[in-house]
Amino acid sequence: MSWVTDSVNRRVAASQKRRRLTAAAARVLHEQGVERTTLADIAREADVPVGNVYYYFKTKDDLVRAALSEHGTHLGELAEELGRLADPRGRLKALVEAWIGQRDVAARFGCPAGTLAVELDKRADGVLDAEAGAVIRQLLEWVGGQFRELGLPDPDGLALTLVAGYQGMSLLANALRDPDVMTREGTRLLRWLDSLEVPAGG
Repeated sequence: MSWVTDSVNRRVAASQKRRRLTAAAARVLHEQGVERTTLADIAREADVPVGNVYYYFKTKDDLVRAALSEHGTHLGELAEELGRLADPRGRLKALVEAWIGQRDVAARFGCPAGTLAVELDKRADGVLDAEAGAVIRQLLEWVGGQFRELGLPDPDGLALTLVAGYQGMSLLANALRDPDVMTREGTRLLRWLDSLEVPAGG
C-alpha cells in the first residue's frame, strides 16, 4: 500500500504548493500591481522554483484569478468570524475596526481588491475587471445583509455608503502615505454606524 501513501502525499504536497503560490500572488500583486509583477516574483515569495509556477498557472492572468479568489476567500473567512457576533451593528463596527487595523498596509498599498479592480479596468483586454468587481460585490452584499438584519431602510444604499467610505479612506491613505487617514475616517464611520436609528418596530 506504500504506492497509495506516496500518491496521497504527492497530492497533499501539490495542494500545499498551489496554496502557497495563490497566497503569494495575492500579496505580491497587492504590493507591486499586475504590470510590475512577474511569475518569478511570485515564485520567490512562495519559495517555489519558478518552473513549478507554470505547472499550476499557465499565464499571469491565471495567477491574477487565483489572487482574486484568495481575496474572496479571505473576505468569506472574515465574514464567518464576524458572524459569531450576535449583533449586526457590532459586526459592522468590527469590520470597520479590522479596516483600521490594516491602516499601515492601506497607506502603503491601498485596498487589496480595490486597487486590483482599478488596475485591471485600465487594461485593454478587459478580461479580469468583472472578476475583480465580484469581490467588492461580495463585500457589498455581506454589508447590506447586516443593515437588512438591523431593519434599516435602504440597506443596499447604506452598504454602498460604508464600502465607499472604506475605499475612499484607503485610496487617500495610500495617496498621502498617511495611515492616520484610516484611523480618523474609520472612527467617523464607527460614529455613523452608532447614529443609525432602527425604525420603531424594526
